[in-house]
Amino acid sequence: MSTSRRPRRPDVTAVELVGGVEPLHLELHEPDERWARTYLEHRARIREALAGLDADVEHIGSTSVPGLAAKPVVDVVVAVDDITAEEDHVDALVAAGYELRVREPGHRLVRTPARDVHVHLYQRDDPAVADYLLLRDHLRSDAGDRALYEDTKRALLTRRWDDSNAYADAKTDVIVEIKERARRSAGR
Repeated sequence: MSTSRRPRRPDVTAVELVGGVEPLHLELHEPDERWARTYLEHRARIREALAGLDADVEHIGSTSVPGLAAKPVVDVVVAVDDITAEEDHVDALVAAGYELRVREPGHRLVRTPARDVHVHLYQRDDPAVADYLLLRDHLRSDAGDRALYEDTKRALLTRRWDDSNAYADAKTDVIVEIKERARRSAGR
C-alpha cells in the first residue's frame, strides 16, 4: 500500500463537512486516566487498519495531557506520505469502523460513531503535525501554561457557541502564545 511510487494527485480545494452541521455540546471533564487507555486501543486499531502503510500515530489534544481538563474526545493525529491517497488510509479507517467527517485541503478527519475519538490525518510534512506535538509536549511539562490553557477553555465555555470551529478559533490567541513560549524553550 505504499504511495511512494504513485504520483501525488491534487488535493481537495474546499472543506467538505460530511453529514452537515451538527448540534454542538461542549463541556469540560476532569482529567481521566481512561483517555490514555482509549488512545492506546485506537492506536492499535489504526495501525492494524493501516498495516503496510508507513504512518505515524500520536495522541494529541487536551486528553493527551495528564492533569488537564478536556472535552471527553480523544484526538489522534496520523501522518501519512500522501494525504490525497484516501484509498490507502481513509478507506481503510472507514472499513475499520470509523466514519469520515471532514475532508479539507491537507486534512481528513474520521471519527468513531460515538464521536468520542477523532482521527486527524495529515501529510507527513504538514507543519500542523509538529505544532500539535509541540503544544502537547509543552503542556505536559509546563504547569503554568497548562493552567492558562485550562482557564481559557473554562472561560470560553461560559459563552454560547453555535459552532465548534468558532469555539476552537476563540482559543487561537492563547494557543499561539503558548506555542511561542514552547518554541523558545525548545530553542526553535
